[in-house]
Formats: sequence, structure tokens, C-alpha cells
Amino acid sequence: MSKPVDVGDLKVGSYVIVDDAPCRIVEITKSKPGKHGAAKARVVAIGVFDNLKRSFVKPVDAKVDMPMIEKKTGQIIAILPNSLQLMDLESYEVFEAPLPEDELKPRLSEGAEVEYWNILGKTKVMRVK
Repeated sequence: MSKPVDVGDLKVGSYVIVDDAPCRIVEITKSKPGKHGAAKARVVAIGVFDNLKRSFVKPVDAKVDMPMIEKKTGQIIAILPNSLQLMDLESYEVFEAPLPEDELKPRLSEGAEVEYWNILGKTKVMRVK
């Protein structure tokens, strides 16, 4: 799920969908309008799931999609070779999420509570509580 927003309303640290991937904005530069034309914004963003750098240039009054992020709490049931088995602490639903490859990985243990995000149907573990 996403909602449309103006490019001119975006801020560093917010999230936007670039090339069908949710990304966090790290840099925005705006150019002034010329004699014939509108002001443009150049947005640089890093992918939430793949850490790839993406950018786009659009007029500030153009619309882009901002993803709706569901932040939830879960408990680790099992640590599998390539994924985690999580249980949502509100609905008690059990599902699998990809195993994080960053500095979070050594802090994960069975029974630990984690915060995970649901973005566009994908799940990512963000932090250990």
C-alpha cells in the first residue's frame, strides 16, 4: 500500500517508492525554475531491502508514491539457516522473515523480541528490543 505525495513535500529521512522498491531518502537538491519551466528536485534514496542507491529527477509538483510502513513487534521462534521464524505478538501469527545480514545478526536469539516492518508485502527485521 502506498499514498501519493508531491516531490516538493519530501524530506530527508522519509520513505519513497523508486523503481518499485521502498527506499529511504538520503539527499534532496532542488533547482530554481528557469524562464520556461518548473523547479525540479533530484532525490537520492537507498533501498530498504537491498541497500541499492537509486535516484530520480522530477518537477516539484509531480506525484510520487510513499509506502505505508507497518511497524510491529514479534518474537523469534526459531533461527533457520537463511530466515527467521517470527510470531507476531498481537495476532500470534507465525511466519518467516529473511535473516538480517548486518550488525543485527549476532544479537538475534530464540525468544528475543524484535521490531519488524511490513512494507509492500515484504518483511524486514529492523531492531532487537
